[in-house]
Amino acid sequence: MAEHRQQDPQQQQRPGGDARGLLQEKGPSKQQILAVVAGVPIGGFFLVLSGLILTGTLIGLALTTPLFVICSPVLVPAALTIALAVAGFLTSGAFGITALSSLSWIINFLRQSGRMPEQLEQAKRRVQETTGQVGQKAREAGQKAQEQTRT
Repeated sequence: MAEHRQQDPQQQQRPGGDARGLLQEKGPSKQQILAVVAGVPIGGFFLVLSGLILTGTLIGLALTTPLFVICSPVLVPAALTIALAVAGFLTSGAFGITALSSLSWIINFLRQSGRMPEQLEQAKRRVQETTGQVGQKAREAGQKAQEQTRT
């Protein structure tokens, strides 16, 4: 019973130690900082570039569609317009996927950098402690109920 109730002396001294225990007291590593400093601007740049290319493609398509209707007997402008529209949409999609994948890589890198396992270990230990305390209280309540039924 006494073994389950022993707590870390640092947690007993600080009020709110349970909530603060989940947070890591040291700052991010150099690798994490470098990943964010390098990855976020690159991902943001590709995302902005994707949006600009998509906007340019839509404007170009809106401007050339009436020209295509007027010059419909001429198939070369039609083929050129369609080819440019398809190229614009594919380029926009490629830059969008590049931006999302680079941001996803940054998130996965930060998750695997060692902060999460420590937090999971602390949470696991607290769940085990709480389970032990609840089990002990259940045993005590059962014993009290048995004593009351005997008397």
